[in-house]
Amino acid sequence: MYIRYVSHLKAREDMPSAARRFTGNLVFVILAMIGCIVSCAALQAAPQSEAPGSITRRIGAIKSINGSTIMLAPDSGANVSVSVQPNARVLRTDPGAKDLKNATPIQLQDLQVGDRVLVAGKVANDGSILASAIVVMKRSDVEARHQQELEDWQKRGIGGIVSTVDASAGTVTISAGGLGAKKDVVIHAAANTIIRRYAPDSVKFDDAKPSTLAEIHPGDQVRARGDRSADGNDFNAEEIVSGTFRNIAGTVSSADASSSTVTVQDLLSKKAVTMKVTPDSQLHQLPPEMAQRIAMRLKSAAGAGLPGSGNASGGGQPPPPAATGPQGENGGFRRPGGGAPDLQQMLNRLPPQSLSDLHKGDAVVVLATEGAAGTGSVVTLLTGVEPILRAAPSASAAGILTPWSLSMPAGDAGP
Repeated sequence: MYIRYVSHLKAREDMPSAARRFTGNLVFVILAMIGCIVSCAALQAAPQSEAPGSITRRIGAIKSINGSTIMLAPDSGANVSVSVQPNARVLRTDPGAKDLKNATPIQLQDLQVGDRVLVAGKVANDGSILASAIVVMKRSDVEARHQQELEDWQKRGIGGIVSTVDASAGTVTISAGGLGAKKDVVIHAAANTIIRRYAPDSVKFDDAKPSTLAEIHPGDQVRARGDRSADGNDFNAEEIVSGTFRNIAGTVSSADASSSTVTVQDLLSKKAVTMKVTPDSQLHQLPPEMAQRIAMRLKSAAGAGLPGSGNASGGGQPPPPAATGPQGENGGFRRPGGGAPDLQQMLNRLPPQSLSDLHKGDAVVVLATEGAAGTGSVVTLLTGVEPILRAAPSASAAGILTPWSLSMPAGDAGP
């Protein structure tokens, strides 16, 4: 199972952070167009209060359009009304562009709800923006670019639990692989490698913050994108995302829909663990045949004494973007070129569950965030796992969950 490359990589109206990165590349272009110089920090969030007549700029998604007035949902702050001036310059550019060489002029009526825009102009007396320049990335273009990134993460991504970190050497060693097929891989970070870390109570890539190798610790989970060596022992990373997560195997003590929480009696610690269930949490029930197949693989791995088959330590991994691949036997899926079954594809076909579907005594395995205040949030909760727990009674929840590719996000979010 891999790190969520942001809780469920799909196009959304609030837009994945990948799109925000694309838009951010054009900030200096807008500044040139409006003839002002400001610091990059000033662009990340507009001042709380701006004087009428001052120059401002906002980045966000179009929420509504009425004639020449746009309601903009900025990446930060409250919605703002944008009045497009008659002589305003409107340009369409591609996601990822760093200049306007290939930008094309478009008309105001070409803009649509959901498009990403960077607007610049003067602050009106009522706090709205009188836009003199707009750079737009069409929502369809962003989604297409986003899909390309997702596919690249699937094709060139790797994930696992961190065993050692050498920040001075720029390396992170992880234990990667599927059920009963662990392999140590050394991830190499270069000066231009993008490194991010998930927030303590989030698996959204949007919430991941810029980070360093020094913030990664043994037991953390890492997902990286890049190129693997021919022997599979080394991995040159272009991007790295890390985080700390919890895996819990146990039985449901209570499920409270009113407070959106579930309490599980952890079989390992013998303690009750309460977790929040959010709109991003994934709850599924494994069909008996799927649970039996996983249990058989665990038994086989344990019998062969393979690494990762029991007594594992550390947390589990939040899932990566949903993988694609040819359908395998018995309705299962395998990654292109073979390898461990891609359970994410099977889980994506299962109907979701809700808190009301959980009952006291249900056996569950849970992947959750650590939580900033001690109460984590559920990433993935699976019921119908009795055969799995019987197959690996001495294995920690991490040993059960980490080989799985459960689920992952919209974007960029992760990352």
